Amino acid sequence: MKRIILAFLCTLALAVAGCGSAAPAPTATPPTTAPAAATKAPAAATTTAPTVAPAVAPTAAPAPTKAVAPAKPPANPDLILATTTSTQDSGLLDVLIPLFEKQTGYKVKPIAVGSGQAMTMGQKGEADVMLVHAPDSEKQFIADGWGVNRLLVAHNDFIFVGPPDDPAKIRGTKSADETVKKLAAAQALFVSRGDNSGTDQLEKKLWKTASIDPKGQSWYQETGQGMGATLNVAAEKKGYTISDRATYLAQKSKLGMDILVEGDTALLNIYHVIQVNPAKFPKVNAEGAKAFSDFMVSKDTQDVIGKFGLDKYGQALFFPDAGKPEF
Repeated sequence: MKRIILAFLCTLALAVAGCGSAAPAPTATPPTTAPAAATKAPAAATTTAPTVAPAVAPTAAPAPTKAVAPAKPPANPDLILATTTSTQDSGLLDVLIPLFEKQTGYKVKPIAVGSGQAMTMGQKGEADVMLVHAPDSEKQFIADGWGVNRLLVAHNDFIFVGPPDDPAKIRGTKSADETVKKLAAAQALFVSRGDNSGTDQLEKKLWKTASIDPKGQSWYQETGQGMGATLNVAAEKKGYTISDRATYLAQKSKLGMDILVEGDTALLNIYHVIQVNPAKFPKVNAEGAKAFSDFMVSKDTQDVIGKFGLDKYGQALFFPDAGKPEF
């Protein structure tokens, strides 16, 4: 009888245990459901945030998030930047310099001149760092030991601009070489910067390649001034000139001039940042120059450069090139 009772109790215990193990099965569903919901929430947040930020502030978004005052101010905060006029006339420096100053604590004094004059300043130790666009002269500057750490920053292009009625009939000409030949044959008024800037050096190279010497010709005039001023003179006299695209677009509304020739690879306009050699000029702010060079080729700054002009002109004025092979 005891065995029967014991067997009955064991059977009952097993039945109860079986019910206990079966009970958790329904509760297994919520844990699998809850993690799935949890994983969906972060995924939605990740895909939404990046698309919203650029839409709100396309030009300045990349850099300001890191543009905090440095914990330790630089020992020598004053930095002299010798730069081509196009970076100033286009408005690019008005965006980049405040970002650099906020991030690093340096105070930049920009001196906008032609690239040739900027390099002359470098040869005299009158600048700490340069932002220029005259590749042949830059290479010689480095070879002569005046500068160090020449880094590719960005490019745009040069364009021939002139009066909409285009008396020299250069509109749509495919090559720069053919364009200058047409201008010379028509003896159309051409306004040159004549200041040994990067633009001026490119223009002189085009005349030389075409075996034309315009110097002294009545139709050829030199301003000895920057790009903005030269564009204004050409517009007033209804003449032709060569401009970097950025400066032209920045001043287009008041010029009354059209882009007539563009797209030839000979018209590429390439910008580099170069530190003045501290070995030749011990008083040069070498640390500041390196900080500015590093800033110009950083990803955040390159993003700002690549978006500059989109909101105002509907197209970028410069194309970022840091880290790419030389042209």
